Amino acid sequence: MITKILIANRGEIAVRIVRACAEMGIRSVAIFSDADRHALHVKRADEAHSIGAEPLAGYLNPRKLVNLAVETGCDALHPGYGFLSENAELADICAERGIKFIGPSAEVIRRMGDKTEARRSMIKAGVPVTPGTEGNVADIEEALVEGDRIGYPVMLKATSGGGGRGIRRCNSREELEQNFPRVISEATKAFGSAEVFLEKCIVNPKHIEAQILGDSFGNVVHLFERDCSIQRRNQKLIEIAPSPQLTPEQRAYIGDLSVRAAKAVGYENAGTVEFLLAEGEV
Repeated sequence: MITKILIANRGEIAVRIVRACAEMGIRSVAIFSDADRHALHVKRADEAHSIGAEPLAGYLNPRKLVNLAVETGCDALHPGYGFLSENAELADICAERGIKFIGPSAEVIRRMGDKTEARRSMIKAGVPVTPGTEGNVADIEEALVEGDRIGYPVMLKATSGGGGRGIRRCNSREELEQNFPRVISEATKAFGSAEVFLEKCIVNPKHIEAQILGDSFGNVVHLFERDCSIQRRNQKLIEIAPSPQLTPEQRAYIGDLSVRAAKAVGYENAGTVEFLLAEGEV
């Protein structure tokens, strides 16, 4: 039974978690840097503790956060979204220290954080994926061969990428040659990995996401979909729910696929399964 949660986040998401804790009779522990010591989540939580002057040095330090959770008598740690929410090391350290990590297991985070491994898992589960390379490409020569096989335009992606970084559209062999070193550099700096792969570029697609919830007993449900097609620089600006693009049959199909995907990897907690709806596929 969870009685006290450390919230490893700040701002709007931390306020929502504090509110949920209060409604459930669970004590909340907020964290803050010097820059946000007067933020609303700090005032609303039952307790609040400083993580130092530098925000990134505190919010992105998994061992420091878990140590604080232990010191303050917390049973669990909630990462919110962003920051360390997809960090397998944080989940590992929580397990080591006997703190419940409110999220998927470290194994699932690692598997699904690696895009080529995630593709393999989905193909094995019978979930359709965008055509692309079977794994990472070793060099530009292999990338060019695969680009010709897949057909242009293609998307060159960082295997460990996310947040719209480490991804470039390539309309020709020449553009693939130009973008290859750029994506390698971006991936290395942002994610600490130079691994990249190729996928077919779906031109003018609709970006549809389905929300799923999974428990620790293998049960998964979906909460239907939202349309996230309005974006700027690969970052979502507006989400529309339900999606005006889907028929009832497509909506049911996406929901079933989302549940199948989550069950295939043993996913626990809240998550998102993303789909691309090709232009004209209505």
